Amino acid sequence: MTKRDAPFTVGEWYHCYNRSIEKRSAFEDTRDYHRFLELIYLANDEFPLRREDIGIRKFEEVLNIPRGKKLVSVGAFCIMPNHFHLVLKEVLEGGITSFMRKIGTAYALYFNSRHQRRGNLFLKPFQSLQVSGDPHLQQLISYVHCNPVTLYEPEWKTKHVVDPQFLGERIAEYPYSSLSIHSGARTPTKAILDAEVLPVARTVTIQKMLKEARQYCADSDIP
Repeated sequence: MTKRDAPFTVGEWYHCYNRSIEKRSAFEDTRDYHRFLELIYLANDEFPLRREDIGIRKFEEVLNIPRGKKLVSVGAFCIMPNHFHLVLKEVLEGGITSFMRKIGTAYALYFNSRHQRRGNLFLKPFQSLQVSGDPHLQQLISYVHCNPVTLYEPEWKTKHVVDPQFLGERIAEYPYSSLSIHSGARTPTKAILDAEVLPVARTVTIQKMLKEARQYCADSDIP
């Protein structure tokens, strides 16, 4: 993994992530998480994003709305209470920057309106790391999918976990990541992902996921 210090390159994968200002809660309930997932799907379109133009629809219906040409390929995602991780490939020149801007702006407008607040919600600019090959992509995806482990064992990145099987069950059940999609589950959020990445990101045991995730942290200097 290499920190991005140049424009995004078409055809390359990146780890894009961001955290809320002051580490405050950015997702308070299922409605908030679903809105962000909807925006990941809807923002991946060359046309402007206007969620309000779609009207009131069920979550599953939004994820079936036809889109134009995609800006990015989405390989994996995980949304945590105060931050999020996305694995993205640049498809159109400027696609990742446009995609991330659309998501951040649209979600902040929604969240501020709903929760009666003002100002930016996420830090600017968002952070990104370039992926260097399929093995690193696998490590990154394991890292993204292991993020919910923090809810049960906050120091899992540096210390021995007490019950890996328990953690494996918990992250498999976590509803706001793409792990279940990579494991073959039929879920509406499968529409968010690009099918091409699924053969690369093999399903592994929780012990293997934790090992790969820790290696990713060490290689990329993520805290």
